[in-house]
Amino acid sequence: MSPYRKGASTCKVCESEDKLVSSTLGVCVECIRSKPDDALPLTYEAHRVARALIGLPDKPAKNRGGIPCAVCSNRCILGEGEVGYCGLKINFKGRLKSLTSIKQGLFYHYLDPHVTNCCSAWCCPAGTGIGYPQYAATNGAELGYYNLAIFFYGCNFDCLFCQNHSHKSFANIKPKDINTLVDTTLGNRRITCWCFFGGSPEPQLPFALEASKTVLESVGKRILRICFEWNGCGNPHLVRKAAELAYRSGGNLKFDLKCWSENLSKALCGVSNREAFENLRLVAEAFKPLREAPPLITATTLLVPGYVDEFEVGQIASFLSEIDQNIPYSLLVFHPDYRLLDLPITSAAHVERCLKAAKSFLKRVNVGNVELLGRFGIEFNRYM
Repeated sequence: MSPYRKGASTCKVCESEDKLVSSTLGVCVECIRSKPDDALPLTYEAHRVARALIGLPDKPAKNRGGIPCAVCSNRCILGEGEVGYCGLKINFKGRLKSLTSIKQGLFYHYLDPHVTNCCSAWCCPAGTGIGYPQYAATNGAELGYYNLAIFFYGCNFDCLFCQNHSHKSFANIKPKDINTLVDTTLGNRRITCWCFFGGSPEPQLPFALEASKTVLESVGKRILRICFEWNGCGNPHLVRKAAELAYRSGGNLKFDLKCWSENLSKALCGVSNREAFENLRLVAEAFKPLREAPPLITATTLLVPGYVDEFEVGQIASFLSEIDQNIPYSLLVFHPDYRLLDLPITSAAHVERCLKAAKSFLKRVNVGNVELLGRFGIEFNRYM
């Protein structure tokens, strides 16, 4: 049964009653984009309340004279006793301490049978066999094989619609070392890819990179693709290293581009996502021309009702097309979760508008979570 509960219908800034407005945010998308000085303080309060409930700081620390952390785009500067926005770092008596390291991470892992619900399954070796025999185990979908799904705790974003918000609860989680993942992989030749997700991999990229290098050295010529499903706002140097691993192994970088407007990112996710676009361009330039079979870069956007609309999608698609019109782009149907329980499932009309906007710029566009549209009587294969 859907958790959807009808939210507020009046924007607290423009007082319009004709727009879809979440009671958690209290403001409409037009005011977020055009009146940020009035709208963002209200959305900031929504993040402050949500993060206070789980003991996380309400914004990235910027303490002049503190200790800098450069792992992600937030670039926290931590004063004595302050915790990083991700919750994994702390300034303890003048030293930067972390719950993770290059050798140990906070994660759990499981076998995910192909074809998985991976947002790139419609265009990657596991779902299609593209790249066979160099990058795929079979000339077609890798049925009978597995993805080793590696779920990271912690995130450098605070998405109010997060559908994996269990990543925020790691107070009693003990770190695991690289061998946990490597031994699992060496013991099962049916594992053909790793996918780091969460949360998001950015706060634990040093561990993810070291683990990936170790396993690729261990498996030799065996097919094992390294993939990252992330918000894309990591340290550019680390992002480049992740791209090298994905490129070499036949994996891909899945950029979850939340929205185009920076103020909308701040409203929905707590922080800016501009560096995601900069990092995507950086990777594209470094590996130009982009590998298409299988793709090195894929992108997704969650169609949050009332907020992530055809304007946002069109701007993102235009940006991607300037790099390469063949970058695969997937529009994901939203379902209510975490703090945005009062928004409905994305409507069929919303999907139609966004699909049209994306296809006006890009050649490879997909709709994910399409089964949620069943309640609208839409044929599942209409968008595939």
